[in-house]
Amino acid sequence: MEEPPNRRSRLLAEPYGSWEEEAKGLIEEEMMRRGIRYKQLSRMLEQLGIYEAPDQLNRKVNRKRFSAAFLIACLRAMGVQTITLHPLNQGQNKKG
Repeated sequence: MEEPPNRRSRLLAEPYGSWEEEAKGLIEEEMMRRGIRYKQLSRMLEQLGIYEAPDQLNRKVNRKRFSAAFLIACLRAMGVQTITLHPLNQGQNKKG
């Protein structure tokens, strides 16, 4: 018997959970480091031709459901030139 669609999509999303958290963290860390709020980020993104209201940005980041293009656009808008990715913990993002 086949699994219900909700359960199947949830199982497929699980391996990406910590990656989504890390992407969210990259945006939030840079915002904190630079003292940027969502209203300011919204204005910065407008200069790149991306129009999203501050509350939309807040929801998108907090839900951790955004594309790599969105991540890069946010980082570029804030003036980020390099990012540091921390080493993976042993067994991170693996089951069992």
